[in-house]
Amino acid sequence: MTLLNSLILGIIQGVAEFLPISSSGHLSIAQNLLGLGVEGTDDVFFDVLLHLGTLGAVFVAYWQDIKEMILEFFRTISDLAGRRTVEKLPPARRLILLIVAGTLPLFLILPVKDAVEGLYANTFFVGGALLVTGLLLYFCDRLRKGRKNERSASIVDVLIVGLGQAVATCPGISRSGMTISMGCFRGFERRFAVRFAFLLSIPAVLGANILQLKDVAETGVDLALLPAYLVGVAAAALSGYLSIRLVRMVADKGKFGSFAYYCWIAGVVTVVLSLLKALNLLPWLAA
Repeated sequence: MTLLNSLILGIIQGVAEFLPISSSGHLSIAQNLLGLGVEGTDDVFFDVLLHLGTLGAVFVAYWQDIKEMILEFFRTISDLAGRRTVEKLPPARRLILLIVAGTLPLFLILPVKDAVEGLYANTFFVGGALLVTGLLLYFCDRLRKGRKNERSASIVDVLIVGLGQAVATCPGISRSGMTISMGCFRGFERRFAVRFAFLLSIPAVLGANILQLKDVAETGVDLALLPAYLVGVAAAALSGYLSIRLVRMVADKGKFGSFAYYCWIAGVVTVVLSLLKALNLLPWLAA
């Protein structure tokens, strides 16, 4: 893997991880429909590092929230040890509970994990999923601005957002697009919907990386690729941070429509090309 490949993959990871366009869907189209491949996409350790790079972007963008949650976690331990009862939970402590509750629906995916991964090769499904993502973003733009935040959001609210995140494990469904939209549908204030969606990604990405550690142990790590790894991680972190800022700005202005139109175009093109490929009308498409 060259430094250029590492840089390209890092940028793709950082941009697609946070923009509501589905990184898994685009990767499926590139590899299964167009027959494109980039050296380094099969490196399990590099994949883990790229996800850690995007996690770093979330930590930088939302460091104040994360710092306060860490401090509140230890305050909670102290209260439990001292058997002290808190009448009204501080916002940061309540945010911790909301994130934990919102992560729980991901466990529903574990029994069907192989089936979900099998959808990766079905470009008809991916195209349809991109159309669904576009619909979510389109209607999200047209909702009245909500007022719920970490002080007023309910467990039911975050469980529904978490279910959206679980559904977004399917290729073509954008995780950020789904979780932000579901938050807005539940009456979240737009900034809180974006903030909660990205904070909710922390346990999800960490959990996915932990599951990949077994594969990393089996395949090993090539230390000769260390410079390429570092370039990729830096690119993922920087592009991810810039993407987060862009999504926050777009959400504030209620302008997800541009992403919706893109997803619709990509979805229609994907379905049409998949049909032409199935009918053997375009032999240049990947077999």
